[in-house]
Amino acid sequence: MSVHVHPSARTRRAFTLVELLVVIAIIGTLVGLLLPAVQAAREAARRSNCASNLRQQILAMVNYESARRSLPPTDLPGGFSIQSRLLPFMEEANIASQLDFSKPATTGAYNAQVPNPVFAALFATPIPVMLCPSDPSPAVHAVTAVAGGPFTYGGLSYMVSTGSGTGTSYDQRWPTDGIVYEGSKVRLAAVIDGLSKSVFMSETVRSDGDDVALAAGQAPKFPYQKTLNGSGGANSAKQSTPGYPGSGAFGGALIGGMIQNPDLSQIWTKFTSWRGANTNTIRGRGTSWAMTGACNTLTNGYSPPNSRIPDVVIHATGFFGPKSFHPAGAQAAFGDGSVRMLSDRLDAGVCRALHSINGGESVSAEE
Repeated sequence: MSVHVHPSARTRRAFTLVELLVVIAIIGTLVGLLLPAVQAAREAARRSNCASNLRQQILAMVNYESARRSLPPTDLPGGFSIQSRLLPFMEEANIASQLDFSKPATTGAYNAQVPNPVFAALFATPIPVMLCPSDPSPAVHAVTAVAGGPFTYGGLSYMVSTGSGTGTSYDQRWPTDGIVYEGSKVRLAAVIDGLSKSVFMSETVRSDGDDVALAAGQAPKFPYQKTLNGSGGANSAKQSTPGYPGSGAFGGALIGGMIQNPDLSQIWTKFTSWRGANTNTIRGRGTSWAMTGACNTLTNGYSPPNSRIPDVVIHATGFFGPKSFHPAGAQAAFGDGSVRMLSDRLDAGVCRALHSINGGESVSAEE
């Protein structure tokens, strides 16, 4: 006996177009809700990694002071960076053992430095602890804008503070109100403002790309991966007293003939030359972990964190500030070994006070 099946019972039910669109819309909504959370979690991990990098370096600096009875100085142009001198006190023994600090790190004129051939291959090595994972700039840069290039360098995200940058303390050829300057032998005991209230190191945004010329007052995409060349109008010849004589854009910021406490909001808009990583000397911000120079490895707290005013370089020094790709601030390491986020809302005066070690200010990173 055969069983008759009604045709409708054999019909397969499929999604209608409307139902399919509803499902796609629901999935899109869920992804839209989930993606920011995933991105926030990833950034939190990167920020934690960045803080760990800074902590390792500040502890290395404190251990250096204990072993050598002073914090490391910054060398004259052509020397090794402070960061390279900290490597023996971190877990970087392989690289540290290949450095010879009795030899020059670079050769050539200051405005056309190239690595000492003895160390060229080593300088090309990226060191993860020297790099903020939130910074998209390449870990290694090939510099072609100098004769004999390309020369390859491992980058650097963490700068050592020379002080507040106020008065003439931006001139690291003389004693400053920070922990380092040329030939310095600062002890921790000299930090009379308190180790927990004095910034020793902070992060920066690494330079990237070629040098460019922009119209006065025009800036690259923020956060700036270039520094502004403000050397025009500043005399780099070392005087009998600290500071750089100035004229032109700096003419209104002179005390005793020296540039002091310039209003960068009025000054930076008068310059047009922006330096990237591929520049004719090691003046890109954080281009090399190995070689000294204020533009490359040093900082001060003259500008507040992530300021819209760019880092302004004048010859072998400049006016800087903490910078990062982290939302809402930039991280800094203090003399007590702690690492804290300096808020974008931090007052410029407080930022400067935190970078000095002997100003007597009563401030905290939370202000």
